[in-house]
Amino acid sequence: MATYKSIKYIIPTEAVEHTDSINALADVDTTTVAPSVGQTLKWSAANSRWQPADIEEASGTQKALFGFGYLSGGSTNKTNLVSSSGVVATDTTGVGTARNGVAAAGYGGDKAIFGFGEAGSTRNNVTNLVSNAGVVATDTAGVGSARARLAAAGFGGDKAIFGFGGDSGFNNITNLVSNSGVVATDQSGVGSARGDVAAIGYGSTGQALFGFGLLNGAGGHTNVTNLVSNTGVVSSDTTGVGTARSSSTASSYGGDKGIFGFGGTSGATVSITNLVSNTGVVATDTTGVGTARVMPAAAGYGGDKAIFGFGAYYDNSIGEYGEMVFSNITNLVSNTGVMATDQSGVGTGRRALAAASY
Repeated sequence: MATYKSIKYIIPTEAVEHTDSINALADVDTTTVAPSVGQTLKWSAANSRWQPADIEEASGTQKALFGFGYLSGGSTNKTNLVSSSGVVATDTTGVGTARNGVAAAGYGGDKAIFGFGEAGSTRNNVTNLVSNAGVVATDTAGVGSARARLAAAGFGGDKAIFGFGGDSGFNNITNLVSNSGVVATDQSGVGSARGDVAAIGYGSTGQALFGFGLLNGAGGHTNVTNLVSNTGVVSSDTTGVGTARSSSTASSYGGDKGIFGFGGTSGATVSITNLVSNTGVVATDTTGVGTARVMPAAAGYGGDKAIFGFGAYYDNSIGEYGEMVFSNITNLVSNTGVMATDQSGVGTGRRALAAASY
């Protein structure tokens, strides 16, 4: 007999977490590896045994939400839910101020927050909380400098951080978000001031990473990255790898890793991706799949996968001079970081939107 104390486990039919002791070795499938103390187990209907599983398996119902953005008629507050299996739902009439250039991140373990952005030429610091059922709340009077074209990521397991972006010029201001969704006042940032950046959470202890973007003035596109500790401290610039670009997006995947994807260089859109290890190391370019485009959004779903969606690309075949196309294309990312080809999207095509897991 073997006793495994304080084991967390999920009963699928109840979708709730329990903590208990399992006292008989026969209860547990140890053909691969025996579970450790405190490890999560999941029930396997195939052999009627508890099997060791990563803690992320407890979030197998993780969903995502794409919201806000810019379409041919102007800014919008439409939202599209993404199921835990990666299926994108049709448009929901949103709440809150219609705007684009917003950022979004998960917080509190199972909720999300949208923040900042612009409507026309007016930047704001409005935030909208998202419940763990995917319900977007009305506007909250924000704090911090009003700005757009920033990024956000979760850190520390249950908090979030907004960073960079700007109004008349780009900055490196950051704003921490508590595990109850309260946005803090501006912090004097570090790193190169820039906009059109992307951000992810990574690592087993809850770090984050801001990357790429567009510098002020003649600086142009960059591949600079800035690490964020699991206490929300932003580090100075790290010389990046990969094609310097802006208007890309990023998501966590695999439980503790990340992926940057898409974006634009001077005069061209790209479908390049860069994987990020669970220690925050950004890999060189991977030739991407899917339609090259700028200003899409991305989020994790299902506990260990990700989805990129929407964005804009230039189609030279339309009219005499070509035309900017707002897409609703989506690309799924496996739990090993492999991006799939285009899926015919649903919902209104748009760019400069944001997405978060919840």
